[in-house]
Amino acid sequence: MDFTSLIVAVIAFAVTALLGYVVIPYLRKLKFGQTILDIGPNWHKSKQGTPTMGGVMFIIGTIASLILGFVYAVIFDKPFWGDCQDKYRLTTFLAGVGLALCMGAIGFFDDYIKVVKKRNLGLTARQKTFMQLLVSTAYLAALAIAGMKTTYIPFIGDVSITSGVGIMFWPIALMFIYGFTNAVNLTDGIDGLASSVTLVVSCGFMMASGFLGIASINVLTAAMAGALVGFICWNAHPAKVFMGDTGSMFLGGMVVAFSFGIGRPILLLLAGIVYLAEALSDIIQVAYYKKTKKRIFKMAPIHHHFEKCGWSEDKIVLVFSFVALIGCVLAILPIIFTI
Repeated sequence: MDFTSLIVAVIAFAVTALLGYVVIPYLRKLKFGQTILDIGPNWHKSKQGTPTMGGVMFIIGTIASLILGFVYAVIFDKPFWGDCQDKYRLTTFLAGVGLALCMGAIGFFDDYIKVVKKRNLGLTARQKTFMQLLVSTAYLAALAIAGMKTTYIPFIGDVSITSGVGIMFWPIALMFIYGFTNAVNLTDGIDGLASSVTLVVSCGFMMASGFLGIASINVLTAAMAGALVGFICWNAHPAKVFMGDTGSMFLGGMVVAFSFGIGRPILLLLAGIVYLAEALSDIIQVAYYKKTKKRIFKMAPIHHHFEKCGWSEDKIVLVFSFVALIGCVLAILPIIFTI
């Protein structure tokens, strides 16, 4: 029996949960409190000053557990170590972790400017977009150099991405990474929402990577899932800490890494249905308002619409997590039927 993923998940949970006792008081001491903008729901004003940038907790928990999991796999010759000896799987694993860390670093700069420099909007849209596209391009370049030549489409099979119309995969993939990273960021709007939804998505890709026998991604998803459970202990309503862009951008990079790591990025369209709905609601709202000066939703992203309709934060988290679960099940079904 291989218990690497279980061990990694438990370590990630413990490290992240325990870090709350250290990181949260430290953030309070530094006065790294969240500034609640006037454009948000009025009742969010009570959250003013709640420590932010708490994403560092699950980032540290995830990385620490992966390091210890690697040591365990080497000592006991587990499949995770076997994957690390395969050039392509090692590259997808390391590049995926690198993508998440770089996206998290961009989020950290954004948070730092907001909290320390007292500029509410943080990095400009142009600055953030440039850095995100640069990191995304580097990630795709690493996969291409490592030998990524096909992508899998359910019920069709592997499709070449090195010639003909298949070359269009690369610019589409670039926008895909950029879009989903920011979609996860938009999902982080109420206590426990982004962390809970991403926990479900992590578990979904854990199942997918398990069915496909990709140990490196299975361990990566387990580490992320365990860390998020530890973080939810502090982030569930009423939140004692927010993840900030530091955390949400890291999560965005990580879920993208999951999908590319199993060679099926298209499955994130289903597994990440909540992220997609959040992003599309925001885009639709802005576009419709610019054209008609009217709003389709009471407020966007869509979780705020349901808040305005009277839903509690706990209810939104529960319903959105269930929707994410349905999306993950639908994403995994083609894998089950084709293995």
